[in-house]
Amino acid sequence: MTPQFLALDPATFAPLQALDEAALRQRGARRLTCETTPGMPCRVSLEDARPGERVLLLTHRHLDVDTPYRADGPIYVREGAVRAQLAPGEVPALLRLRLLSLRAYDAKGYLRDADAVEGRDLEPVLARLLAGPKVARVQVHYAKTGCYACEVVPAAA
Repeated sequence: MTPQFLALDPATFAPLQALDEAALRQRGARRLTCETTPGMPCRVSLEDARPGERVLLLTHRHLDVDTPYRADGPIYVREGAVRAQLAPGEVPALLRLRLLSLRAYDAKGYLRDADAVEGRDLEPVLARLLAGPKVARVQVHYAKTGCYACEVVPAAA
C-alpha cells in the first residue's frame, strides 16, 4: 500500500494572513518570524520555515470527528505558503529530521493503533499501520511537542 502524504489547504488560513496583530490575538493566533531552522514546520508547504520568514502560529482542528478523539493543536503556516503536492510514496523531508508519533484512525475517527518512530525509519512503521484492520488514515505528529504534522492515506490506485 503506497502512502499519500497530505498537506493542509492554504485557503483555510488565507483570511488570517490578512489580519493585524490585535485581530490575530483575538483569535488566539500569533504572527512570528522564524529565527532558526529546523524549528517552524509549515503544515501547508510541508517545509520548515527559513530564518526571516514570517509564519502564523494558530490552533487548528486536525481531527474533526464526532468521537472522543476529536483534536485541536498548534500549527505553523508560512506566509504565502503553497500547498505541497507530493507524489504517492514521497515523504516530506522535514519528517525525516524528527521523532514522530503515528496515530491510525478508522473512517469514523476512532483510534485503531499507534506507534512512535524516528523519521528516517518511517516507511515500515507507516506501512504496518496503514495495513491495519479498518485503518482509513494515519495522522503524523511531532512526538516531542505533540503537534500535528500531516495526514497520510493510502494512495489512490
